[in-house]
Formats: sequence, C-alpha cells, structure tokens
Amino acid sequence: LGQTFQVTSQEATKLSLAFSRPPLPSAEDCRKLSEDVQNAILAVATMYYWLPKGQGTTLRKMVRDATTEVVEGMIQLTDTILNAPAESLSQEQLISTGGVWEACEQVSSLPRDNQAAVASALTACLGVVKDAVEEMEHALVEGQDPYGDIMEDEELGFRGNRDTYWSEGDRQLLSSCMGLMKASKACLKKVLGAVKAYGKADSPEQIAQLDDLADIANEISPSVDELALSMYPPVNPLAVRLNAAKLASVLKKVLEIAKTSHVCPPSEEGWVQFLDGAVDHNMNKIKNFTQGQL
Repeated sequence: LGQTFQVTSQEATKLSLAFSRPPLPSAEDCRKLSEDVQNAILAVATMYYWLPKGQGTTLRKMVRDATTEVVEGMIQLTDTILNAPAESLSQEQLISTGGVWEACEQVSSLPRDNQAAVASALTACLGVVKDAVEEMEHALVEGQDPYGDIMEDEELGFRGNRDTYWSEGDRQLLSSCMGLMKASKACLKKVLGAVKAYGKADSPEQIAQLDDLADIANEISPSVDELALSMYPPVNPLAVRLNAAKLASVLKKVLEIAKTSHVCPPSEEGWVQFLDGAVDHNMNKIKNFTQGQL
C-alpha cells in the first residue's frame, strides 16, 4: 500500500509538471501520462481490495478512507489541469498537486492492525465528547447567558425573554445531564486505555470484539450532541429525558461489550461496575426531576 501511494504521488508530480509551462505535451505524451496515472490509481484500489475483511472492519474503513482521498485528489488535479489556461501554472493546480501529495503521505500514519485502528477511532470519539462537555460546562456557569454570544442584536428579541435563560429547576435537571455527559467521557477514556493495554488482533474473535467496541463507541458522540442540544433553553424536560435515556442506553451497551471482551480482564472490572453505577445514578435523578412532566 505504501509503495502504491508513493507511485501515485510521483505520477501526480509528473502530470502537474507536464502541464506547468508551454509547450503542452504531445498527444502521444498525454496518452502515456494518462495511462501511468490510471495504472497508479488502479494499483492503489487493488491494494485496498486485497486487504482481507477478516483483518477488521475498523482498519478496513480507515484504509478505504485514505484510498478514497488519493483517488479524489487525483480526479481533482486532472480536472484542474483540463480546465486551466494553457499558458501558466495556476494556483489551483499547485493546491491540487499538494492535495494529492498530502493524501498519499497519510499511508505512513495508517494503523497497522485492527487494535491500532480501534484505538485511533476511540481517540477521535473521545476528543469530540471532551469538546462537547467543555462547551456545556462553560455555558452552565452560574449566571452565564447561554445565548450571550449570539443574542446581542436587539432585533432578535427582548433580552429578558425567559426562553433564553435557565430556571433553577432547569439547572438541577441539567446538573444530572452533565453527570451523564462526564460519564460518557470517562467511559471512552477507560475503554481506550483498556484497548491500548490489553487489545489484541491475533484471532478472528479478538478482531471482531474490537470492531464491536468501535461500532458502539461511535454512537456515543452523536448521543452526547443530541442531549447537549436539548439542554439549551427553552428546556423541554421530556426531550431532555428522552435524549438522556438514549445516551444512557448506549453507555450501558459499551460497558457490557467491553466487560465481555478480551480487553477487560478481571483487574479492569472495577471501573466497568463503577461507571455502570454512575450511568444509573444520573439517569435515576433525571427521571425523578422529570416525573411530573409525564
């Protein structure tokens, strides 16, 4: 794969140089250039398809995404050359050529097995959830107006509008929601640590367990985002409860899959039980706060 990416990068350079200054390549040269580019791209695609599915769907998806970027980059470069004036090297052509180089360089940072691929996927999820938690914590600071940064235009409405502020009751409910969001962050952090410490990709069973973990963990970030969006005023307690229940369900699944997989030896079961309890604790408080709304 590394070799095919390198050859594609070189072909992009050759193609770009051939159309960087007059005279334009002859019809025969164009045919040869086109053939070389096509062969390079076919080699890249072939290498992706040769990667066995049994090596893990998470790994395969990352290789597919990298391969797609290379192919799309070459298409863009070719389009740029076809549409550019013949006299000079355009800025667009330089950018497109650099885009192919960048896409081809990605191969050096691709994970080498499914354990590394799943760890990479979990790291990305954790980053998004961390950002969401920090943003919500910032908005919930006592006395903070959650719309302060976007509601400065008087034409947008009366600043004393109750719909732009949280009541004391709202804040009590949202405190438990924050507990659930923090549990999401802790859950991803702990699962990531376990995958790095104990994860293996030596057998089909281990590879499949890692993929299951990555698949369910991918649901955490969208669930956190949905809950966070429903927490902004005016708060609909039932919508908050529904989104909190969805997130709690995803977290319970993540913990269950982790617990029954090879990444969770007996020494790791303590944090699984603790986080499972934390999810139940916060969800029960959310149910109590919203019981009167049912």
